[in-house]
Amino acid sequence: MGADTTARADGGRTRPYESARRQGQARRTRQRILDTATAEFSSRGYAATTVAAIAAAAGVSVPTIELVFRTKANLLKSAIDVAIAGDDEPVPVLQRPAAMTAAAAPTADTFLAAISAGIADVAERAAGLVLVAFEAAAGDPRLQPLAEQLRDNRAAMAGWIVDGLAARAPLRPGLDRSHAVDVVWLLMDPAVFTRLTIDRRWSRQQFQQWFADSTARLLTDDPGRPGAAPAP
Repeated sequence: MGADTTARADGGRTRPYESARRQGQARRTRQRILDTATAEFSSRGYAATTVAAIAAAAGVSVPTIELVFRTKANLLKSAIDVAIAGDDEPVPVLQRPAAMTAAAAPTADTFLAAISAGIADVAERAAGLVLVAFEAAAGDPRLQPLAEQLRDNRAAMAGWIVDGLAARAPLRPGLDRSHAVDVVWLLMDPAVFTRLTIDRRWSRQQFQQWFADSTARLLTDDPGRPGAAPAP
């Protein structure tokens, strides 16, 4: 009788602390899978990496990965999303601290300094994975939408950077917005970051300074900056 009363009092529901514990465990498992997948994709490439290998390295079963991510392509996308954002919180990129710091910058130089720091942060975490996706998409149609989305997202961010810069400094005469976006889009290419920091052994600080200087010299009409368009 007492046992029945207790069951009715609980209503058959999971107690809050048990639910929180399970959610915490699930989140840690998900992050462990993502960390392992990031390492495997980065070192082996997409085609050579199997879900079974990721599961074994992460200490989980293949059905666990399939339950959480469904497919290997979705797992790669999730790994890239977390790498770009820096975490798995559902906060848009432009509402994160790095973008908000740049948006609050009063001058073109401080704006570009904040932007270049943010781009270096993202590139350090995500450039390798993004290049894995681009390479794999060339031979796997299932990854082509992901590759296109990554290019579009980079274009959107490049547009935001151009608009922010134009609000703080005049652009070069004859340089329209579309061309300016293309320039920044190219400078943001993850291949550029990896070539400079890995192949040419640039430091992160060197890349940041180069990105800020290159963007300013190619886009702005500041006569006081070396390489800028001559004053009329």
